[in-house]
Amino acid sequence: MEHHDRVVILDFGSQYTQLIARRVREAGVFSEIHPCTLPAAELKALDPKAIILSGGPASVLDPDSPGLDPAILSWGVPVLGICYGMQLLSKVLGGRVSKATDREYGRAELEVMEGAKLLDGLRSQDKHQVWMSHGDHVDAAPAGFSVIARTPSVPIAAMACVERKIWALQFHPEVAHTDDGDVILHNFLFKIAAVKPGWTMASFVESTVADLRARIGDAHVICGLSGGIDSTVVALLLHKAIGRQLTCIFVDNGLLRVGEREEVIGYLQKHTDLNLVAVDAADRFLSLLQGEEDPEKKRKTIGYTFIEVFDEEARKIKDVKYLAQGTLYPDVIESVSFKGGPSAVIKSHHNVGGLPEKMNLALVEPLRELFKDEVRKVAAELGLPDYIIWRHPFPGPGLAIRVIGEVTTERLEILRQADRIVQQELHASDWYRKVWQGFAVLLPLKTVGVMGDDRTYEHVIALRVVDSLDAMTADWTRLPSEVLARISGRIINEVKGVNRVVYDISSKPPSTIEWE
Repeated sequence: MEHHDRVVILDFGSQYTQLIARRVREAGVFSEIHPCTLPAAELKALDPKAIILSGGPASVLDPDSPGLDPAILSWGVPVLGICYGMQLLSKVLGGRVSKATDREYGRAELEVMEGAKLLDGLRSQDKHQVWMSHGDHVDAAPAGFSVIARTPSVPIAAMACVERKIWALQFHPEVAHTDDGDVILHNFLFKIAAVKPGWTMASFVESTVADLRARIGDAHVICGLSGGIDSTVVALLLHKAIGRQLTCIFVDNGLLRVGEREEVIGYLQKHTDLNLVAVDAADRFLSLLQGEEDPEKKRKTIGYTFIEVFDEEARKIKDVKYLAQGTLYPDVIESVSFKGGPSAVIKSHHNVGGLPEKMNLALVEPLRELFKDEVRKVAAELGLPDYIIWRHPFPGPGLAIRVIGEVTTERLEILRQADRIVQQELHASDWYRKVWQGFAVLLPLKTVGVMGDDRTYEHVIALRVVDSLDAMTADWTRLPSEVLARISGRIINEVKGVNRVVYDISSKPPSTIEWE
């Protein structure tokens, strides 16, 4: 896809790399993340208007630490090194990097020197709060570099070589803990690199529709419509590009939330003329899940069955050459980012994995350049209503992984009713839009309770409400006690078979957002 000016971020493994990309995009500039191992020729072919070197967990003093091709620094393309990126620039260009006596992690007070163009416009106070996270530091800048900022413990907290268009920061401007970090990044993008902003969701929709129309031509496309925002936006973009050449297949696996099928399908049928096939396969899924308690086996059973049902329906459609999928940019980054070693599989996901190979179809992934918040902006551009745009993410295996243990019709109904109350109360308290995700989980145990004069022995519901940007990390939401009390009281009083509600206060990592 063609864009205006492009900024390339070379990833050295920092936990903040995605945040750099987001900050650049928020400034209206298209950014891409590539692994630090990208060959220089391939990087040059991308025609970047600026290059940012991310931080990373390694030490440049280690012989096996990731390096940088010095040729990149001779192109005249402005370069900004952050943390590890700064140390690497110093090492490559002949400066001196030393192991710090103590690893510096957290807030630090930055003093800005005169003539620091990168740091222009910072608030007028003498000291600026920045966020440090490093074990090494530059104690002698390379020849031709000037020191433009320092902290009490780091004499060279920022350096620059204006002639070579190279700037470097020991601290992280991309994180919220750094005062005026957005000002620093804007200075680099617009004052130093003279990048022209042109990345908007309106321009994305226009260029994506044109590209899809040109690529697909007269061919037919099928799309698995889950009801989530990603697949819904994919469907609408393709419909805008190729109209009735697209067929969407909605598989009701019997594991959906209350009213989910009616809400999404009803809107699309009323407001669009999508070719939409709805398949009721609830009995098929539930019969295959009978007696199964292992979470990974549940996920795989649901995934394989989805593929079978989808494939059966898709084969009824003639001349299909493409399969549309709602892959987002974090998924792409996860597959190419520099990790310093193989990443572990946390859990298998159910989307349309395995379908392209099974059906011998080419993939169409219109959203593979977008973060989740950008998908929501595209949805708004396409005219989707707020209640669809802001629906919380929902896992592919549905409620099966929120019913801990065996999935039965009775246990699903208990969870649905509890979850319905969670959603209602989050909306009523205006917390729904403030959080990333909120839901109920049915636990595989019963506890003693008292209702009236009777002793009860009934189910336990756990509440899970989290704050996040892209679900890569998450923290539990500090809901007001009165909101929690209303949710708990309603669930215990209104959902037959539940006598206890607990609140999950674990973060990701080490926990995951979902319980299975």
